[in-house]
Amino acid sequence: MELQTAYHILYLAVVIALGLMIGTVLIRSVIGPRITDRILSINMLGTMVICTIAVLAEYLQETYLLDVALIYAMISFVAVLMLAMTYIPPKPERKDFPSEEKAAALPARENHKKRKRRAKR
Repeated sequence: MELQTAYHILYLAVVIALGLMIGTVLIRSVIGPRITDRILSINMLGTMVICTIAVLAEYLQETYLLDVALIYAMISFVAVLMLAMTYIPPKPERKDFPSEEKAAALPARENHKKRKRRAKR
């Protein structure tokens, strides 16, 4: 077996493996219980498509496909950013922080330390 033939078999095996992984990620993006799972799977899907295009570019000896992969990477990045900005709130409400009114009623940190020291005595 020639080295070139071995490379062609390797490239085809990689494309088939990436195709199977793309299928599983696509299923995950549909089933995902949370929106963050779906956004992450769309990001992974874009990455795997870019890898597939790069492998096909080498297999077919077509260098213009690498330009297509780079453009697809930029578009995928912007799309994931837009999805994240749309569906994930920038400042989610945190339950562990007191409200402003309760925070004003709390003693200052220095007084709190002094009270702890007195309580230890």
